[in-house]
This record gives sequence, structure tokens and C-alpha cells, in this order.
Amino acid sequence: MEKERLVLLKAEMEAQLAVIAEIYLKIDLRKKEAGSAGAESLGYQLHNLYCAFEDLFGIVAAFFENHIEDRSRYHSELLKRMTLSVEGVRPAYLSRISFELLDNLRAFRHLFRHAYSYDLDERKLRIVLEDAEKLRQLYPREGHDFIGKL
Repeated sequence: MEKERLVLLKAEMEAQLAVIAEIYLKIDLRKKEAGSAGAESLGYQLHNLYCAFEDLFGIVAAFFENHIEDRSRYHSELLKRMTLSVEGVRPAYLSRISFELLDNLRAFRHLFRHAYSYDLDERKLRIVLEDAEKLRQLYPREGHDFIGKL
């Protein structure tokens, strides 16, 4: 039974990594758009990118430990948990660099969800985009390394 569960976990993770890759393709298209509508569209995709990563980490947490005490800090705690190697349970998923980049995306996601009363600052959006591009170079290797260690 454990082998089947592990195969299912790997399949779910691979599917979610594919979703993340698709969002990156949308980001490539959106960053070519100009003006406030282009910024909003790009912001939406950056928001979606973090949500897709969080869904991936939720899959991992649900398989291995699935319990975060403080629900008010769920998003930050789930992200921190992915940096931990849990002896006898699972390896760490994220490097320190990826954690920091994702934490910046997490903060942006929060801002984006609550930015309905003002326009996005395009300068800040560019910073978040830079972090997402750095993460783009790291996440496939880290994801496949994690899966390989299971």
C-alpha cells in the first residue's frame, strides 16, 4: 500500500509542476503587455504562480505531516515547513534561496488579493517578476530532486 501511495504522490507532484510550468508560459505572454491592464494581468499570473506552488506544498504536507497548528499563519508556516528535513519522514523540499523568493511571492499574493482599492505599482511588480524568474531556474531541479529522494 505504501508504494502505491508514493507513486500517487509523485504523480500529483508532477502534475502540479506541469501547472506551474504553464503559468510561467502565461507570465511570458503577460510581461509583453503594456499599461495598467498589462500590469494587472501579469499581477494575476504572479498571484496564480504562488497559489500553484502552495498547492504543490499542500500535496507534500498532506502526504507526510498535514498538520499546521496556527491556521492564521497557514501560508507562511506551510512555506517554512518545506525548508525542513524531517528525519525518517521526508527530505527538505526547498533551498533557502527558493524559500526567500517564494516568501516574496507569498507577500505579493497577499497584496494582490487586497489591492482592489488602488493600482499595482509597476516598479514593485517588476521586482516580484525578477524573483519569479530566479525561481524559474530553481524549482524544476528542486522538485525533481525531492521526488528522486522519496
